[in-house]
Amino acid sequence: MNQARPPSCCPICGGGVHEGTTTFVTDLGFGVVVVRNVPALVCERCGEAWYSDDTAAELELRVNEARTQRQQVAVFAMHG
Repeated sequence: MNQARPPSCCPICGGGVHEGTTTFVTDLGFGVVVVRNVPALVCERCGEAWYSDDTAAELELRVNEARTQRQQVAVFAMHG
């Protein structure tokens, strides 16, 4: 399987990109999901983040869990 190469600089602002962590937030309409300590490639200038396929799949599981339970606020932390 051929995976896309991670960006070496941010395609949005041109800043440098490095491995780090970020906070993922999404609004479900009836509630909000917050996932802290998410591993990502993060732009040092604008803060834009890119997630690996595995991380994106885990985020999707967390969001679906909150959606199924119709939680108004759901906060998770990823452990790496």
